[in-house]
Amino acid sequence: MAGIVGGTTYRGGAVIVRRWFMLALGTAAQTAACAFVYGVPYLADELRHRQHLTLTQVGLLVACPTAGLVLALYLWGAAADRWGERVVIAAGLGGAAGALAVAAWGPRGMVAFGGLLVLAGAAGASVYSASGRLVMGWFSARERGLAMGIRQTSTPLGMGVAALAMPPLAGGHGLTGAIGFLAALCGAIAVLIAVFAADPARPKAAASEPAPNPYRGSNLLWRIHGSAALLVVPQFTAGAFALVLLVDVRGWSPVHAGQLIAVAQGLGALSRILVGRWSDRVGNRLRPMRQLAAATAAVVAAAAVSTAFPSPLTPVLLVAAIALTSSTNGLSFTSTAERAGPAWSGRALGVHNTGQNLTAAVVPPVMAVIISATAYWPGFGLAAAAACVAAVIVPVPSPVAATADAGAGRTISA
Repeated sequence: MAGIVGGTTYRGGAVIVRRWFMLALGTAAQTAACAFVYGVPYLADELRHRQHLTLTQVGLLVACPTAGLVLALYLWGAAADRWGERVVIAAGLGGAAGALAVAAWGPRGMVAFGGLLVLAGAAGASVYSASGRLVMGWFSARERGLAMGIRQTSTPLGMGVAALAMPPLAGGHGLTGAIGFLAALCGAIAVLIAVFAADPARPKAAASEPAPNPYRGSNLLWRIHGSAALLVVPQFTAGAFALVLLVDVRGWSPVHAGQLIAVAQGLGALSRILVGRWSDRVGNRLRPMRQLAAATAAVVAAAAVSTAFPSPLTPVLLVAAIALTSSTNGLSFTSTAERAGPAWSGRALGVHNTGQNLTAAVVPPVMAVIISATAYWPGFGLAAAAACVAAVIVPVPSPVAATADAGAGRTISA
């Protein structure tokens, strides 16, 4: 077995070691990006009580990094298609580190703070658009579900890192300590990517001939994008409001609530790996995605009932909701890249990420308004309804079509 990367030939075990190292780098980069993009909810207690912001204002700050992502995802995806993954990831993550450093140690004001979070999110969008390409290019179709499942653990892992680190850092050192930690993390991973990452080899046809637009003549990609965006609603409702719910409804401390959520995010990471392996074994990404969307609707609905009638089961159901709502991301990303092909995967993942992160930017402030006006359970009920709709629109090709798509997806591998 041999592979060619950057003009150098690697044989046998060297290829295996190298591709798993690329997977580790891509996962680390995405974890660092997710820690700051999705870490603001874990500053809620600091922002509400020491910075004197309302829950609605906190919801707006939570949305700022994802708003930046939405503005830049497609452009970063096109850049990855043209110039490769290593340069794009390193430059973007380094830019995010710079913006976060200014937010941590520069002049303080909530408007300026929000603007810097937007800039950091726009820079970090490079990781979302390019790290998936990096992983997809190093693995064959029969292993891609597992590989992308591992890579997609970065979202719950990033949230878990933020849940563990942000409350105690904010409590002891304020926003400077918490945001400074995120800046240092992003900067360190950017250096590792710049030094050690290698772009996968691309098929000659993808480099020399214009590839057909995969969006023409089929709505399959749009249905994948739409269903994945809808599944963000329960994921971010549970992820953004579980901590304040436990504090407000159950009387937990922010630190203890953050520790429980970190456990839930760890379970979410494990679920992505298991689901990715499941999709490899059954040779289908979308059928498991539909089944998991239906299960998500049921669990989040149960969590809504438990918040309406608080009981000792409330924390357990919140953990289950956070873990399960994380499980489908790898499936949607993998199926998007496989369907788009190597020449379009950066742009297709950019579109996919744009839909997901636009939804992620909208969910926290909208849910904050709903929860502030009513209670927690209507927000969770609405999230369960979104999962129901997602289960309906997930496209499930026939076995023949799914096999054909998987075969076509092999051309992405190095």
